[in-house]
Amino acid sequence: MAEANGNGMAQGAANAAPQQGGQPSLNALVQFIKDLSFENPNAPRSLGPQETAPNISINVNVNAKQLSEAEFEVNIMLEGAAGEGANTLFKFELDYAGIFRLQNIPEDQRHPIVMIECPRLLFPFARQIIAEAVRGGGFPPLYIDPIDFVALYQARMAEIAKQGGPGAQA
Repeated sequence: MAEANGNGMAQGAANAAPQQGGQPSLNALVQFIKDLSFENPNAPRSLGPQETAPNISINVNVNAKQLSEAEFEVNIMLEGAAGEGANTLFKFELDYAGIFRLQNIPEDQRHPIVMIECPRLLFPFARQIIAEAVRGGGFPPLYIDPIDFVALYQARMAEIAKQGGPGAQA
């Protein structure tokens, strides 16, 4: 697997020509912010000491689309807020994506890899972007707890099966 440097660019094997046959591989070719929004609607009033810890809500969504036979764009969408209504301290939305190359991976294993392993590789970078945005908004950094992408995937597949759908396409 290729490692990403601080600029989100892949190094090493990700830049090599596609292999024919051989070991299965998953390479992160590039990572990038597609959209980022941070709102601090009640500043500067909201920046003072808080009497109680705010209720923090976070929603996570993962989407993927196939770009070529071996390459996929995977997006993690993180939306969150601290506080509610008139007492909202901050809100954020992040759409963070990566382009991944899958080689020598059986077709029946591609969907789980794209929807579980790719977001798992993107998440630490997305988590850091949110932490820095919240800190830049005048609050202590918000470090989102690790996400169980296996459970998220299983819940999504169960929901599709319950609706009688054919299954998600990566």
